[in-house]
Amino acid sequence: MKKSYLVALGLAVSAILPFVGCDKNKEVVIGGVAPLTGEAATFGVSTKNGYDLAVAEWNAKGGVLGKQVKLVFADDKGDPAEGATVYTKLIEQDKACAIVGTVMSKVSLAGAPICQAAKIPMIATASTNPKVTGVGNFVFRACFIDPFQGTVGAKFAFDDLKAKKAACLFDVGNDYTKGLSEFFKTKFTALGGEIVGFEGHATGTSDFKAQLTKVLAAKPDVLYVSDYYSDVAIIAKQARELGFKGPLVGGDGWDSPKLVEIAGPAVEGCFFTNHYAKEDKAPIVQDFVKKYTAKYNAAPDALAALAYDATNIMLDAINRAGSTDGTAIQGALVKTDLKVVTGQVKFDGDRNPVKSAVIIELKGGQQVYKTTVAP
Repeated sequence: MKKSYLVALGLAVSAILPFVGCDKNKEVVIGGVAPLTGEAATFGVSTKNGYDLAVAEWNAKGGVLGKQVKLVFADDKGDPAEGATVYTKLIEQDKACAIVGTVMSKVSLAGAPICQAAKIPMIATASTNPKVTGVGNFVFRACFIDPFQGTVGAKFAFDDLKAKKAACLFDVGNDYTKGLSEFFKTKFTALGGEIVGFEGHATGTSDFKAQLTKVLAAKPDVLYVSDYYSDVAIIAKQARELGFKGPLVGGDGWDSPKLVEIAGPAVEGCFFTNHYAKEDKAPIVQDFVKKYTAKYNAAPDALAALAYDATNIMLDAINRAGSTDGTAIQGALVKTDLKVVTGQVKFDGDRNPVKSAVIIELKGGQQVYKTTVAP
């Protein structure tokens, strides 16, 4: 009799303990993912800074749902396999109710199925490949997508730079770079331009002269390079060494101070599409630039702005959901209508924000705002 009573009591206590633990939890745990190491490390630093700044501001105002926000950060190393590992850890071990991240499309494509299966909402910060949100209804993004970015780049090259012939160079092992060049090619051709070279290179290549010699032989007016900044810097220097004097054009993967630092004058007079410009006079932009610069002693790039925005969008949704339940947060995200640094955010049917793009020129060793292109 006594033994039966103790067993029953033990079962009752076991049943109650999980709820006691939840009641004692004074934090709302979210995950943050970005590449602090690897080929896009500067992107990761800016992204983490954006996450941290947004979380600090929410906590200073009382947090979310009456609790402080705890951001558990993970370095995906720019590697899909590592990305899958850290997304799994954030969900299963750290018990994150939502995840912001990551930067690189190839890594978001590894993490998205994990979030979708667990019904944990995620907002990719700067992953522009269309396939990312196609994974499922728990996957959102804070940035515009490559079809729009590639189209903007092609229109700028054709209309503003008056280019009639273009060549493309990209990393065949990266969904982002490959897709972006494809979209540029499609639009540039539709406008009446001619793609005279379309060459891929293997991931990790450091000598691009074989590909460059081939495409430059066709005398393109512009060279579209959709790679990340580290490769772009080398490509630009080698293209100049081979005698190419025209402009290079690319995407948001160029957005790093390391580009000019490595490439120097080789990228002078070149252009890339981006998500925002720190020179924008809008009060919300200037307020963000001021706060970020004061905290990190550096001006925020687009990666920082998108990470800051993604975090604010997610925490706003948790707040409106009134719950840390993944399905409830997902339902609130769908209804988002929020003004953030990179624009007014409403999600379309594929959970992509409809927003503008800017063209940035590299001039005098600096990034200079050129123009804004509406969706």
